[in-house]
Amino acid sequence: VYNRVEGIYERAAKLTELLPEARIAVGHGQLSETALEKTMLGFVEGQYDILVATAIVESGLDIPRANTIIIDRADLFGLSQLYQLRGRVGRSSERAYCYLLVPPAAQMTEESRNRIEALERYHELGSGFHVASLDMEQRGAGDLLGGEQSGFVASVGFDLFCQMLEEATRELRGEEVRHEIDPDLSFDVDALLPEDYVAEVGVRLSLYKRLASAQDAGEVQQIGAEMEDRFGPAPREAISMVELMRLKSELRAFRVLGCEASAKSVTLHLAQDTPLDPVAVGRLVGDKASGYRLTPDMRLTRRLKSGEVAQNGLELCDRMLEELTPHLRSDP
Repeated sequence: VYNRVEGIYERAAKLTELLPEARIAVGHGQLSETALEKTMLGFVEGQYDILVATAIVESGLDIPRANTIIIDRADLFGLSQLYQLRGRVGRSSERAYCYLLVPPAAQMTEESRNRIEALERYHELGSGFHVASLDMEQRGAGDLLGGEQSGFVASVGFDLFCQMLEEATRELRGEEVRHEIDPDLSFDVDALLPEDYVAEVGVRLSLYKRLASAQDAGEVQQIGAEMEDRFGPAPREAISMVELMRLKSELRAFRVLGCEASAKSVTLHLAQDTPLDPVAVGRLVGDKASGYRLTPDMRLTRRLKSGEVAQNGLELCDRMLEELTPHLRSDP
């Protein structure tokens, strides 16, 4: 794919020099409809080995025999456009390959690097929604239902924007709106993604954002597995970061506003609408051997029991949530 009509025939000629035995065709939008159709059908039917084309091939005919696509100057394409082009190959049982030709990273804009990185990240089947969401974040979706197309999606993130839109819609309908909680965490562990593990600042920020906005523990663990696949075995600080975000996603189910934890005690600041059964919590607090205490401002503390040992606050908090989970009500 060479996305400039000016110079496309020179590029095809260069390929002919390199591959004299290959049958090469050229296709672009300035050809007549008849000529373009003839070229495309010829490639589909196997009359040509290589098709040099502009981005006009991003949609249209399925070409099962095409198993390799090379995109020249991929940094100049949009994210969704690259995703569509990549999908033009691999439409049969043959293994497909997509090669992106880009200049050195230092010569690309930050936006271009982010697009290429996103395409590398989302390569699994069914990744289209993630790509579309990220593309909307980067380019902006505009004010939905409004006349202007320069909204504030990028400033808040697409997921948060959709959440805000859903809450506003429910309020207009007169339905009960239950606002999401983002627990504040204070733990006795070093939790971060070190620079010598994830060197690129933009990549680190993207991973922090994804970890913080993960909806459940499974999604956090998936991101952690992706990190190890991309960057190798994680150092202790990165493992703690993933565990902390996993714990944060679990605390949301308890409607926890904040959590302070050490190897000796854990304190959960519960919201008034916590789904914990108050009767069951009362029994725990009433049992002196349980180590539980509750203050009037809804702070539930669990201290180490006699003879109990914990390496850090993460471990003790996990134990506390495991003990409290059976006391969650489905209708708080």
